[in-house]
Amino acid sequence: MNRITRYFFEGLLLVAPVAITLYVIVWIAKLIDRLNPTPIPGMGLVLTASFITLTGFFASNYLARTVGKRVDALFTRLPFVKMLYQSIKDLMEAFVGSKKSFDKPVLVSLSPGCVSVIGFVTLESLEHIGLKDKVAVYLPQSYNFAGNLIVVPKEQVTPIDASSGAVMALIVSGGISGGNGKR
Repeated sequence: MNRITRYFFEGLLLVAPVAITLYVIVWIAKLIDRLNPTPIPGMGLVLTASFITLTGFFASNYLARTVGKRVDALFTRLPFVKMLYQSIKDLMEAFVGSKKSFDKPVLVSLSPGCVSVIGFVTLESLEHIGLKDKVAVYLPQSYNFAGNLIVVPKEQVTPIDASSGAVMALIVSGGISGGNGKR
């Protein structure tokens, strides 16, 4: 029963943000359609998409960045909130931000000639913590919103000549997605 409960909450963590986002977009689009004196099919959706795009535009300008920095400063001062906020912020930036971190897919040999794992180099030098000739590799987990960070010697890491998106799809799907191989 504990496993089912854990799966439920892990699924909820994946589904809830998407479902809530879609619900809000549809709700706003319907609201705009109701408020429009001359209904035009799809106008609410077009205006909602335009609003979201404009919000993104304003978020990238100087004023919004200044407000964002103040919110960031506030959230990073609160003990528990800081940990949660910074983790979510870093994860989002790693996937879609200007500081994309999952852009160097690699094959890591854990047991030469036997076991290898696929991951992404996130730090190419760990000298700042006294680990010379080591790299940090993030290993996303399949069907999960989690992963592990491992530290391995550089010589055990082989770059993969494939797009980060294709490699991530392969890992997250448990090897089912992103390939033409036979099952």
